[in-house]
Amino acid sequence: MTASGGTWRNWGRSERVRPRRVERPASPEAVQRAVEAAARSGLRIKPVGASHSFSGIAVAPDVQLDLDDLSGITAVDEATGRVTLRAGTRLFRLPELLAPLGLAMQNMGDIDRQSVAGATSTGTHGTGLGFGGLATRITGVRLVTGTGEFLTVNATENAELLPAVRLGLGALGVLVEVELELVPEFALHAAERPEPLDAVLESWTERVQGADHFEFYWFPHTSRVLTMTNTRMPLNAPLAPQHPLARFVDDELLANGAVGTVSVLGKIAPPLTPHAAKLVERALSSREWSDRSAKVYASRRAVRFREMEYALPLEEVPAAFAEVRALIERRGWRVSFPIEVRAAAPDDVWLSTAYQRPTGYIAVHRYYREDPTEYFAGVEEIMVAHGGRPHWGKMHTRTAEYLREAYPRFDDFLAVRDQLDPERRFTNPYLDRVLGA
Repeated sequence: MTASGGTWRNWGRSERVRPRRVERPASPEAVQRAVEAAARSGLRIKPVGASHSFSGIAVAPDVQLDLDDLSGITAVDEATGRVTLRAGTRLFRLPELLAPLGLAMQNMGDIDRQSVAGATSTGTHGTGLGFGGLATRITGVRLVTGTGEFLTVNATENAELLPAVRLGLGALGVLVEVELELVPEFALHAAERPEPLDAVLESWTERVQGADHFEFYWFPHTSRVLTMTNTRMPLNAPLAPQHPLARFVDDELLANGAVGTVSVLGKIAPPLTPHAAKLVERALSSREWSDRSAKVYASRRAVRFREMEYALPLEEVPAAFAEVRALIERRGWRVSFPIEVRAAAPDDVWLSTAYQRPTGYIAVHRYYREDPTEYFAGVEEIMVAHGGRPHWGKMHTRTAEYLREAYPRFDDFLAVRDQLDPERRFTNPYLDRVLGA
């Protein structure tokens, strides 16, 4: 299907474009025809997933490929637990697709709206020092290259390309199928507690090393954080799921409602933000429950925001966080959205933010109706000083010159790009900045 005339906006309203045309292929062959047609016309072509990236990575000035119709399971290897999914499959559909197979994702982030291809291609990750990002679970892909050819990459075909195509930024081709290595379905015990910020920072390394999944949120202008610790359990263990009404009250009224109220208040009356944040701090309370993993990992985000996230060497997190806290107070900024801190295992994916180092993540947010430029720039300066690598799908200002130093295999990735997309069929202004033209 081909359409034209509409303006595309991402979820965070940080990017917009009016493509020359939009195509919605329902098969890998239709993707191939779209790439070939773009080539004949000398146009660039970009797939778009759930539009959840805050950076310009999915912006398609010429031809936009909407992959929503390219969804579902195409193959299952029960012996290895490997499942092949069409690229546009949304993460929130995985529980229903995988449950009959008794399988689950090894780890997930707290948002599940993204497509499989979009999430893996931008470096989406969860938290847990024993687990890598979603791309590390890819064991094979099938893509359409810039010359319009199908290419299979897995352990037996073109294996040397796997460390590049697992996290390809959409620069190497249009993914049409992704093979993931999954794990037997499991449950999680979730524990949320308000704790003193200083104590959590002092014990950061021990906390992330001692838990399966640990993260914390801090509302600027307060002295306590909300810690979230998830412990893996067998699925046949006794479970204590949240009552639907309790979950509605906790997640919708208290969490989304509080963030929304503080955000709107911060926009119309910034001096009141610290007072509102302290009210939220006092409202934080402990809770525990257990459920199937997918029901614990993901939560609904009802308030639009913009986000920048940097990956740091794990040991740098406390110092960098303290500098961000001091910067906010020194500059007198009134920040209504919490800061999120997570961790991940080192991996061997060339452009993974956790490439070859145990990693801590610091993510800063701003309500989407507020200008994040000054805040994000100040935080980014601190992250860069601590050896930070920016999340590819979130806002940042780094260029190829910086990223070449940050990623040891950066030039190897560019060599694969030259091989698979020699005419830069899949580029856009964002990729020109971070990879070079």
